[in-house]
Amino acid sequence: METEAGHEIADALGFLLKRSTRARLYQGLTEGLGDGVDELTYPVLSGLARSGPCSAAELASEVGLDRSGVTRRASRLEEAGLVRREPDPADRRASLLILTDEGERVVDVTRRRLAAHIDASLSAWPPAEARSFARQLHRFVTEGPFSPGRAGEGAV
Repeated sequence: METEAGHEIADALGFLLKRSTRARLYQGLTEGLGDGVDELTYPVLSGLARSGPCSAAELASEVGLDRSGVTRRASRLEEAGLVRREPDPADRRASLLILTDEGERVVDVTRRRLAAHIDASLSAWPPAEARSFARQLHRFVTEGPFSPGRAGEGAV
């Protein structure tokens, strides 16, 4: 049974997931953080912060790029001193991508910028309504159709 809420949420998600929407957001988050960090490298930096040390192939599925795209972006981040490569102890042919201390600092800056951007966007909302939205969005993400336990179920 289709609902109006389902359509409204699907439309909003469609807008949020558009490449142009993400690129504009990433541009603002990375502004002034150095040559290696921009809207193209941000997903790799952010994905590495979420996943921890991993190979380019593992990170590729996390950030929605192919392995070579991750490798190219990781090379830019490595040149900027934000990422380093170390041999993978589980596979001598592979290397792990690891955030440097400076990379962790940059991730922290972008996360604070994102939180401030969201807070500013919600500033006109009544505080209780903003808190309720945050709780409901968290619930939707953790229990909804995209939650890890439901990934692939009825996927579009």
